[in-house]
Amino acid sequence: MATLRLVPVALFTCLLVGGRCSGQRAGPVPLVMWHGMGDSCCNPGSLGYIKKIVENKIPGIYVLSLQIGHNAVEDMENSYFMNVNKQVMLVCDKLAKDPRLQGGYNSMGFSQGGQFLRAVAQRCPSPPMFNLISIGGQHQGVFGFPRCPGEKSRICDWLRKMLDLGVYTKVIQERLVQAEYWHDPVKEDEYRKNSIFLADINQEKGINETYKKNLMALKKFVMVKFLNDSMVDPPASEWFGYYRSGQAKETIPLQETSLYTKDQLGLQQMDKAGKLVFLSVAADHLRFSEEWFYTNIIPFLH
Repeated sequence: MATLRLVPVALFTCLLVGGRCSGQRAGPVPLVMWHGMGDSCCNPGSLGYIKKIVENKIPGIYVLSLQIGHNAVEDMENSYFMNVNKQVMLVCDKLAKDPRLQGGYNSMGFSQGGQFLRAVAQRCPSPPMFNLISIGGQHQGVFGFPRCPGEKSRICDWLRKMLDLGVYTKVIQERLVQAEYWHDPVKEDEYRKNSIFLADINQEKGINETYKKNLMALKKFVMVKFLNDSMVDPPASEWFGYYRSGQAKETIPLQETSLYTKDQLGLQQMDKAGKLVFLSVAADHLRFSEEWFYTNIIPFLH
């Protein structure tokens, strides 16, 4: 005679809805962070500090600050020189293998880390990303670096020279991170044809319905724009706006772009559903106070 075995209620519920279950979360929603150009995962003056204040405000939270490479130096160098598609692939693999993220997570990207995490959301839906917070991310790309981290460094000088020489050549696209989200509004056809990263995730090479479906699965997509930004050209890109096509003087908001009006990425539907959140800071790139962070960002991490 078979012995009756009692099944826990949570597991029984999972079995009823299709046999897959991530379990009930015992603590706060984990947070995944991705740093910007020229930075590293654990710099005590940037993401290391953000990690600390998040952990203080949300006791018990698991915060994963992504390191691309074996150490801080490699992490910083890779923010300039490692193919973005490869970086996204490595991150997707890391998240998929982290047992603490399998129930889902929130994400927060700083500067270029914002668009990189959006690529993760669109390409890698498992484990699920709940909220995407982009702080100064350039979602329509950039068309200039008026100022960049370490202004006196040789890397910045070299970066500008390479972009000037041939930003859409294969060798530069595959080896220079910033070239992969360089968006020339005067040469839109060349951009769409040769951009190996941004044009893809923005559906400008063709429509990938999976990208659209995955992005729309977010609960909130928060975009923070710095009103006095001297690093991002144009700052409108931080709210998914950009230069009107064919020139580089007049910018238009997201709602007037074809990406929105044709709803190629689902942003129009997300906007109408209240999933898009537009925040601003009257300061330069990535300059904000603890009080602003506590008031405006922490609520999206609970």
